[in-house]
Amino acid sequence: MATVSPLKSRALLIKTLVEQVDLKLSPLTGETGLSRKITNAETNRPGLALAGYVERFSNNRIQILGETELTYLKSLSGKQRSTSLDRMFELGVPCMVITKGMDPPRELTETAERFETAVLGTTLSTDAFVHSLVEYLEPYFAPMSTIHGALVDVYGVGLLFTGRSGIGKSETALDLVERGHRLVADDVVTAYRIRRGIVMGTSNTVTQHFMEIRGVGIIDVTRMFGIRSIRLRKRIEVVVNLEDWNNDGDYERTALDEKTTTLLDAELPFVRIPINPGKNLTVVSEVIALRYLLKVVGINPASALNQRVLEVMKEGKRVRYRREDYE
Repeated sequence: MATVSPLKSRALLIKTLVEQVDLKLSPLTGETGLSRKITNAETNRPGLALAGYVERFSNNRIQILGETELTYLKSLSGKQRSTSLDRMFELGVPCMVITKGMDPPRELTETAERFETAVLGTTLSTDAFVHSLVEYLEPYFAPMSTIHGALVDVYGVGLLFTGRSGIGKSETALDLVERGHRLVADDVVTAYRIRRGIVMGTSNTVTQHFMEIRGVGIIDVTRMFGIRSIRLRKRIEVVVNLEDWNNDGDYERTALDEKTTTLLDAELPFVRIPINPGKNLTVVSEVIALRYLLKVVGINPASALNQRVLEVMKEGKRVRYRREDYE
């Protein structure tokens, strides 16, 4: 289904974080340490490390100093501050960020410069800064996969269409857009896994929201259908595989046993749709999305019908139907 790119160790320059990400960051130690690299999306508040306990210190993370940490540092004597900071910086932290626009003690900047480590300041509160930072870094360092397919937001459900080249993924996506749903990506979908096993999908910046329709050519979805016909990213919730009809194919009839597929180590619902003349793939796709929404709220039509049949069989009752309808 998908070609998973090998997981390469990525890194982000601290200078890039300062200059290109809107976190209201400013260097408090000049150019010192800006060429160092961030290697993961985690952050750490080094309260215990400042107090002297460094056995479990996460030195490979960005260190966040809020009001609590700075108040503690200022309560120490100058010599104690220097000793505490030396002990932490010698472990090799990537950088340190001071929130709320607070001024660091002189010993902090002097020690950071001695260890060639950047100290950054932000006017954001600690919680706001950490949330915004992780929101940016998490996708950057997330495991990624490149998928040949189309991703469409249908009734708020992310449907990832896969299948062989030319089977009709783009045409199905286009028809859904024409009916008011939203295109995320066509042809090449970039998927990445974030916390709690959530898999997000987006498109690359070059072909974003352009589609290739065979026999027609390239179309610009945004200009043709308007800004509400697109979105930048969407959680992938159901994988829909389009395949050629096979008379011997074991296609789902009741969906009592849910099929799943694995994408970036996450289990996702998986639906196989055989293609034959006359099949309305757009309506089928909308039904798949609506059925998923019903299951989210605890309604399973297949299980409900199965339960009804079992009750009728158990009680030996005949199902009665009205002969006439006078309404």
